[in-house]
Amino acid sequence: MSEVVLTGVVKRYGPVAALDGVDLTVPAGELTAVLGPSGCGKTTLLRCLAGFERLDAGEIRLDGRTVAGGGRHVPAHRRRIAVVPQEGALFPHLSVAANVSYGLDRSARRGDRIDEVLALVGLAGYGDRMPHQLSGGQQQRVAVARALAPRPSLVLLDEPFSALDAGLRAGLRHDIRAALRADGATAVLVTHDQGEALSVADRVVVLRTGRVVQAGTPTAVYREPADQWVAGFVGEAVLLPATADAGRAATPLGTLPLTGAAPDGPVTVLVRPEQVRLVPTGPGAVTATVLRHDFHGHDALVALRLADGTRITARVWAEREPVPLGAEVAVEVDGAARAWPAAPIDAAEHDVRQAAPTLTR
Repeated sequence: MSEVVLTGVVKRYGPVAALDGVDLTVPAGELTAVLGPSGCGKTTLLRCLAGFERLDAGEIRLDGRTVAGGGRHVPAHRRRIAVVPQEGALFPHLSVAANVSYGLDRSARRGDRIDEVLALVGLAGYGDRMPHQLSGGQQQRVAVARALAPRPSLVLLDEPFSALDAGLRAGLRHDIRAALRADGATAVLVTHDQGEALSVADRVVVLRTGRVVQAGTPTAVYREPADQWVAGFVGEAVLLPATADAGRAATPLGTLPLTGAAPDGPVTVLVRPEQVRLVPTGPGAVTATVLRHDFHGHDALVALRLADGTRITARVWAEREPVPLGAEVAVEVDGAARAWPAAPIDAAEHDVRQAAPTLTR
């Protein structure tokens, strides 16, 4: 297991800084997910870690040794880093066992390491099969086994589940996470899938325009986003104009308690859709009109319009009967909201709105 430390990492392509002073620590034995929209620098970060790109500034240290920076650039083949690409990229003329053993020396090939890693990824007994005899998910498992086989210092996963269908992807990513943990591997997962990052990673790093805007546990990033942009990018968000006073905020959804230190005066508050409850109508209740009902199996998202025109989203359990479109319902908020000083919407926030159409204000 190896700790990875990036300090002030800069990588430019002409006048564009793909990475602009990235500071990041990947703890040994953990899976860190790097999350961000297209063009934020995720792939460049992975390529710099792998040794495919030279840094323009900063330093990368792997298990205490400098592999990039300060005039030093250890080539990719000497870093003991394994990369799992978006598609398995197996050798079609080699068996599963031969693919897995490709990076091993002769003595390791004669041992039981091949059988060990195939068992870790759920493919015990598949060594004699050829890649064309495997499903897409099984091929990705072989790719992970091949990466783990030589016990690398770091495993880099470049959106390895993106080519798979949704049902297969969810199960496979948890199996792969279990295999990485069982082998004690340090890993970095690059993804644009918020659900994927939150569900499998020990730590989540959010990149925006080449900079780290937040890093922490999945729970912290989701519940305590650093700013409105992160709030809107990491999961669905209801962002509301409000006025804060002494730890409470007057909002279109009523007066809500605030978490943390919130400034008095005009603010923007965050409420997650699962905090918005549909309740029986009563005196003084905040009412809303149902605009849309999106069923997702285990739950549903209900788009609502408040009496003042504000649009919000509620997440309800699937067993609840769908509320008819156009019906009037009462809503309330369960728990506290998070607040930031009110600010105009900037271009980056606009990008989030385009990427996450359920975001409301």
